[in-house]
Amino acid sequence: MPQYKAPLRDMQFVLHELLNAEEHFTKLPAFQENVSRELLDQYLEAAADFCENELSPLNQVGDREGCTWNDGVVTTPTGFKEAYKKYVELGFPSLAAEEQYGGQGLPNSLGIIVSEMIGSSNWAWGMYPGLSHGAVRTLEHHGSEEQKNTYLPKLVSGEWTGTMCLTESHAGSDLGIIRTKAEPNGDGSYAISGEKIFISAGEHDMADNIVHIVLARLPGAPKGTKGISLFIVPKFNLTADGEVGERNGVRCGSIEHKMGIHGNATCVINFDRAKGFLIGPENRGLNCMFTFMNTARIGTAVQGLSASESSFQGALAYAKDRLAMRSLSGPKAPEKEADPIIVHPAVRNMLLTQKAFAEGGRALVYALAHHADIVEHGQTEEERKYADNLLSLLTPIAKAFLTEAGSEAAKHGVQVFGGHGFISEHGMEQIVRDTRIACLYEGTTEIQALDLLGRKVLQTQGAMLKDFTKIIHKFNEANKDNADLKEFVEPLAALNKEWGDLTMQIGMRAMQNPDEVGAAAVDYLYFSGYVTLAYFWARMALVAQQKLAAGTSEVDFYNAKITTARFYFKKILPRVRAHVDVISSGLEPLMSLDAEHFAF
Repeated sequence: MPQYKAPLRDMQFVLHELLNAEEHFTKLPAFQENVSRELLDQYLEAAADFCENELSPLNQVGDREGCTWNDGVVTTPTGFKEAYKKYVELGFPSLAAEEQYGGQGLPNSLGIIVSEMIGSSNWAWGMYPGLSHGAVRTLEHHGSEEQKNTYLPKLVSGEWTGTMCLTESHAGSDLGIIRTKAEPNGDGSYAISGEKIFISAGEHDMADNIVHIVLARLPGAPKGTKGISLFIVPKFNLTADGEVGERNGVRCGSIEHKMGIHGNATCVINFDRAKGFLIGPENRGLNCMFTFMNTARIGTAVQGLSASESSFQGALAYAKDRLAMRSLSGPKAPEKEADPIIVHPAVRNMLLTQKAFAEGGRALVYALAHHADIVEHGQTEEERKYADNLLSLLTPIAKAFLTEAGSEAAKHGVQVFGGHGFISEHGMEQIVRDTRIACLYEGTTEIQALDLLGRKVLQTQGAMLKDFTKIIHKFNEANKDNADLKEFVEPLAALNKEWGDLTMQIGMRAMQNPDEVGAAAVDYLYFSGYVTLAYFWARMALVAQQKLAAGTSEVDFYNAKITTARFYFKKILPRVRAHVDVISSGLEPLMSLDAEHFAF
């Protein structure tokens, strides 16, 4: 199994040199006094130590053992419970929570960086505390004062964990047809009845209580998504003093047998008149739940980044050590019986693709996290709204594109190992299996694509897209006379303009037939993803050039940035041409064959 090593130097590059984190936090009153570069680096080093020494050794253990279910009781793999206890002792659950509920009041963007390390070292384990963060955010934003005081201190401390319960067997992403019902008990509580499936961390032995955030329908509620309400449903009811009491009507009916993430319990949860409490207004549950879901979608984008990073680390170490054949241009290690496979162009292509996705994805995710900081803590309504628009546009791109890129990177990791990658001993095939779910949950790639093109771009008449393309345009204009950056600025400027033209082309066709949106959406998302990463790679190349020009002892590090940016622009970015051609072909090739004639 690849032994994870946190890429702290690259994380610091993105955080401090690309995104100027200290300056970012000085503009946010909530963090002006308590966030410094020194503090950020200290947390990164502490998280790296925990992930490298506690979580990474358990990754293959969790995959091999999986979780066990016995009459509703779930036992996690060896070492998981102990690692969670240490995680709590180190204070990581409370990192970004509000201080009045026991949190440390630090930026959520710092939590995202910690999540990357956890995901790269042991994603299945990380899902247990990861779901709690979304539950905390939902309660912070939408819970009553009584609910916050009752549940947040234990969730923030990590004594309890949280889940989100959306999916039902007949209703996956179409939440408008859920059947779980909530009936008033007459005392302010509700009796929740129904079955939810695919509930990550829905039952386990790592915490004293589990707080489920559940979507359900009230009697007489409108049909569809306008009739959904949101409820708190604890595994154990609470006593008058807020401690764990009698068991609620919540039971794990079974755990799923899955392709990957075996170390995480994916549960069927049955609610049998379980006592629950309404969060927010009646029939506005989906609006409240979006707080949870948006948090989870950024977290899922992190999984794509984590898959790229972990598969790259494993493949790179192997490629430097594995001997096979001689270089076509002559021996590169004549003292050995064959050359290391890293000398071969085909292997280099796979490794650089992984590296480009990992480091480009890191820049995108950290930038997203900074926008989320501004949404929550910006000084003016104008800057909060602007950041929210950028976040709304870029979240489906990050979630879908980075998870698909992570899946591709994981495939390359197996390929670099050859036959050794296909067997379980080296752990590369586990990354393929684990990361595939990231393209599915929290909205599949196809649903994210519809959200991007349909809701975020066309329904806003391109306003959200223009906010971002203007940023790219300003970067290009500012650097158009930089001869050293020409190889990046010119293609980026052309694609930035084409992004708008392509959007208009699709919009015109959709006015004639709305299905044109569905036909173009996935390729449009890929186009958007490749251009977005190109923008970040161009920015990273500029920073690297500036550091080299100023004189630096880290010449190799910054040269590698520029070389990887060049690889991305020359070898990966041209993929956009295929996506443009597919979009231009329109709807007809997809719909001309009658459904009954697909097979004979």
